[in-house]
Amino acid sequence: MKKHILTLSLVAMSAMQAMGANFSFTGNLSGDDDVQLFGFSVGALSNVTLRTWSYAGGVNDAGAVIPAGGFDPILALFDSTGALIDQNDDGGANVDPDPVTGARYDTYLEASLAPGSYTVSVMQYQNFAIGPNLSDGFGGSLTTNFEDATGDTRTSAWAFDILNVQ
Repeated sequence: MKKHILTLSLVAMSAMQAMGANFSFTGNLSGDDDVQLFGFSVGALSNVTLRTWSYAGGVNDAGAVIPAGGFDPILALFDSTGALIDQNDDGGANVDPDPVTGARYDTYLEASLAPGSYTVSVMQYQNFAIGPNLSDGFGGSLTTNFEDATGDTRTSAWAFDILNVQ
């Protein structure tokens, strides 16, 4: 399993702190069991939303059109010690259905975060964090060719937003 780490320094001006800052990311996993890690900092208590656009596509917070057809994503959130806070596989009614399958397999995760450093992991369906710590790793996707829960082959594309970071 390859882990790719991107660290973000989220420094918001005072006007942005009142509203919260939003960040959008896109990319591709190089293999079914890969995990992409993103580090970010929160400066004040924040009700943060993590939302993917990989599976059904849509328009992310940056205004980019994300095509449908990416893999079934999972997001996991860890604190500065590497402790697993939460992870989410399917966003249900909080995400749009895929135009082909009708499934709502994008992720929607909300968390109230205190000031500090956090890590978000992006991985495909079944490759859950096996926690309770980031250092415990991930379970593996058990699939090939970026298949979703129905066996539909998807692309390696992922897209997600981190919303309302103070």
